Amino acid sequence: MSFRLSNNLLGILNFVTFLLSIPILVAGIWLSRKAITECERFLDKPIIIVGVFLMVVSLAGFVGACCHVKWLLWLYLVVMFILIVLGIAGTIFAFVVTNKGAGRVLSGKGYKEYRLGDYSNWLQKRVSDENNWFKIKSCLVDSKVCSDFHNQHMNESVTEFYKVHLSAIQSGCCKPSNDCQFTFLGPTNWTKGTGVFINNTDCNTWSNDLGTLCFDCQACKAGFIDNLRSSWKKVMVVNIIFLVCLIIVYSVGCCAFSNSRKSMS
Repeated sequence: MSFRLSNNLLGILNFVTFLLSIPILVAGIWLSRKAITECERFLDKPIIIVGVFLMVVSLAGFVGACCHVKWLLWLYLVVMFILIVLGIAGTIFAFVVTNKGAGRVLSGKGYKEYRLGDYSNWLQKRVSDENNWFKIKSCLVDSKVCSDFHNQHMNESVTEFYKVHLSAIQSGCCKPSNDCQFTFLGPTNWTKGTGVFINNTDCNTWSNDLGTLCFDCQACKAGFIDNLRSSWKKVMVVNIIFLVCLIIVYSVGCCAFSNSRKSMS
């Protein structure tokens, strides 16, 4: 690859990346100012960090390639190499921690139920931390996942309800466990028995209050993890594509850096 071609291609790629970083940064700043819920506030800082990082790295690559600044190209390549290594490590880690666990099929039910102990220890520790779970629970409540669940199924009979396919979060957070053997009055309204449920502590945690339901249940945490597993698997596919693009850009950068050295010698 010639000196001019590799430098021009690297400059174009980084200019496009710089343009993409602007709306990401603007979105993060807007979210930080307009955020009301805990869930929204949780997202603003990572978005701003990603936007600033992309902007700085792409500027370094653009200036280094187009202005033939050797030390900027070198710094750019080091950062890109670190990104590739972290991306590969992150993809492998995500695969390992999401490879374990699945919902349990219930006889005569259209939905599955979830047990926290079925999932990786690392994910269990994350959701068992009170501070982490408070933020996650706030997101779940703010998303009105159980309110929508209630409105969607409120007119169904118990027979109809038991045939419904529920998401992992709906099954774990919006209704009591099948172990409890509660009497169905509505999708979020169940009559408790008088016994103590030794085998499943979620039965004593359940409340018919729409703001409480089973959001503090172990099944809710398991349902959240199962939903997270599905999302992470999709992200891993995107991440692999992103890594391939990074490696291509890194290769072009290496050619530009090598040609820059030759032109100065």
